Amino acid sequence: MMHEDLALNRPGAAVRQKIVELEPNGFKRMIARLSPKSEIRSWTDGLIGERATARRLNKLRSREWHVLHAIQWASGSDIDHLAIGPAGVFTINSKRHKGKTVWYGDHAITVNRSPTRHIAISQHEAQRVEKILARHCAVPVPVRPVIAVVDAAEVTVKNSAPPVLVVDVAGLDRLLSGMTPVLSSETVDRIFEVARQPGTWSSH
Repeated sequence: MMHEDLALNRPGAAVRQKIVELEPNGFKRMIARLSPKSEIRSWTDGLIGERATARRLNKLRSREWHVLHAIQWASGSDIDHLAIGPAGVFTINSKRHKGKTVWYGDHAITVNRSPTRHIAISQHEAQRVEKILARHCAVPVPVRPVIAVVDAAEVTVKNSAPPVLVVDVAGLDRLLSGMTPVLSSETVDRIFEVARQPGTWSSH
C-alpha cells in the first residue's frame, strides 16, 4: 500500500504485500516459510533483510538524516531504502545471505563464489533515482548506491574505490554518519520533501 506520505511506509512493505499475494492463507504462508525451496521462503528472507537494514538506518534519524523505506515505482518494483543526510543521498539495497561468504572485488559480488548481478542492479537504481530527484528538485542530486549485507558469515571488500558501497549491515549507520558532509541541512530537507511525495515516483 502506497501512503500519501512515503515517510509513513514500513520497511519491507512491498515485500510483505507480495508474500500475501502469493499465499493469502496465513497458516499456509507459515508452512511455506519453512520450505527452503519455496518462493515465499525467498521473499521472507528479503523481508527479514529489509527490516534489519531499516533498524540500522533509523538510528540515523537523530543525526539530521531522513530515511524512507519501500518506495514503489509505477512498475511495481521498489527501492528498499533511501537515506538523505549531510553526507548525501544513498539508495540502500538489502541483501540477506545467511551464513554465506560475500566477496566484493573490482566489478562484482560473489556469494559462496557464485557471481551475482548485485552491483549492476544497484548502480542502475541509483542512476534512476538521481535523474528523478534532480528533475524534481531542479538542482543536481548525486546519489550513491549501497548494498547492506545481512546475516552473512563473512563480508570481504577488496575494492579500494568501490562504485557501490558494500557493507555488513551492522556497520551501515556508522559508515554513513561518518562520511564527510556535503549537503547543508536546508538542502537535505528540500530533497526529503520531494522524495517523500508519491508523485515523484509514480510516473516512472
